[in-house]
Amino acid sequence: MAHDSMAVFGGGCFWCTEAVFRMLHGVVSVRPGYTGGTTKNPTYEEVAGGQTGHVEVIEVRYDPEVVRYRDLLEVFFGSHDPTTLNRQGPDVGTQYRSVVFYATREQKEDALDVIAEINNSNPQGNSVVTTVEPLGAFYEAEDYHHNYLKNHPENPYCELVINPKLEKTQQRFAYLVKKA
Repeated sequence: MAHDSMAVFGGGCFWCTEAVFRMLHGVVSVRPGYTGGTTKNPTYEEVAGGQTGHVEVIEVRYDPEVVRYRDLLEVFFGSHDPTTLNRQGPDVGTQYRSVVFYATREQKEDALDVIAEINNSNPQGNSVVTTVEPLGAFYEAEDYHHNYLKNHPENPYCELVINPKLEKTQQRFAYLVKKA
């Protein structure tokens, strides 16, 4: 396998985004974490409190020979509402904002291109509010957040929020989803 590449996305609660990206072909690993703020080594409680400037994000390691960065962007934008400012479903605050953190100029350009394509495809619709920001320090989330859906399937949040999001993603992006 070729050297893996990295993408970092914030699209609401990282439990949801992690579960979505774990389903995709070419994804090597997904780590929940925090970035975008000023607090060093933040805790979940600090980030959830909304005072750190950090966002709940996922770091996706992927094989670019199997899945393209643009494919990941399309899944990212198609699996959450990128037109809602600082909110995804029941999760409200800047820590849940829609954001693409880029590590390269190419990632930045691809993200801006996809946003423009979405906005141009439906000029009467709501505009994308997703920000495109340079990636700074990434702080890995506490262990109990990793693979949350698999480890806590009985949690009502998983049943009511994550599972419907996964079903939508499986239907819309079936060509990118691993077969069970």
